[in-house]
Amino acid sequence: MKESIIRTISGLLYIAILVVSIISSEFIFISLFFLLGFICLLELEKLLRLKSYALYGVHIIFFILFSYIKFESNATILLLCITIFVNLFLIKDLLFIRTIPVFEKKKYIILIFYLISSIVFLTLIPTYNGIFNKELIVGIFALIWINDTFAYITGKNFGKNKLYERISPNKTIEGFIGGLIFSIVGGYFIFQFTLYRDFSFWLGLAIILSIFGTLGDLIQSKFKRQAGVKDSGNLMPGHGGLYDRLDSIIFSSPFVYAYLLIINHVS
Repeated sequence: MKESIIRTISGLLYIAILVVSIISSEFIFISLFFLLGFICLLELEKLLRLKSYALYGVHIIFFILFSYIKFESNATILLLCITIFVNLFLIKDLLFIRTIPVFEKKKYIILIFYLISSIVFLTLIPTYNGIFNKELIVGIFALIWINDTFAYITGKNFGKNKLYERISPNKTIEGFIGGLIFSIVGGYFIFQFTLYRDFSFWLGLAIILSIFGTLGDLIQSKFKRQAGVKDSGNLMPGHGGLYDRLDSIIFSSPFVYAYLLIINHVS
C-alpha cells in the first residue's frame, strides 16, 4: 500500500512538472528535456557499461543546434533519417538477435542516435509546423500514459498470451491490444476536447505511439536484462529511473516527428 502511494505521488509530480513546463513556454519545455536528457544519458551509459564525458558534449551541441536554434531544416531531416535507421536496427536486434550487440563503437551510435537525437526530436514535435503547439505535445504524452496504463490493466486482468516472454515476461498480447484500443479512444476524446486537426490525425498518433512505444519499452527491457538490473536507476520512487519512465516516448519521438512532417506536407 505504501509503495503504491509513493509510486502515485512520484508519477503525479512528474506529470505536473512536465505539464507546467509545456504550459509555461517552448524554452522551458526544451530546457526541461535538456536536463532530463542528461539523466537519461547517465542511466543508459550505466546499462551499456560505458563512461564518456564526450557524449554530454554531443548532447549539448545537438540541443543548441537543433532544439534551440533550429539552424537548418535539411540537417534536421538528415538527423531524422539517421535516427530512424538506427532505431529500426534496434528493432531488428530486438526481434532476431538473442543479445543486442553492444561493442564499443555501437554503444556510441546507440547513445547518440537512439537516445540523444530522439530526445531532440521530442522537443521538436510541438513546433513541427513552425508554431509551438501546447495541445499537441500534451495530447501525445496523454496518449503514451493512456497506452501504458491500460496495457498494464488489460494485461493484468485478461492477459493469457505472452507478447515477448524472453524479454518482458509480464507483457501480453491482450495488454498490447488493450493499450492500443484505449489509446485510440483517448485520441478521440483529445480531438473532441482540443479540436486540433481531425480525428484521423489523432488516430495515426495513437497507433504510432502504441506500436513504437511498446517496442521502445521492450528494447529498454532487453538492455536492462543484458545488464542484469531491474531498473535503469532510482530517481523516481516506485518507477525506477527516469529512463524507465521515458523509454516509450523517447523511442517513438522520431517516428512521430516523421509522421507529423508527412501530414503537414500532404495537407
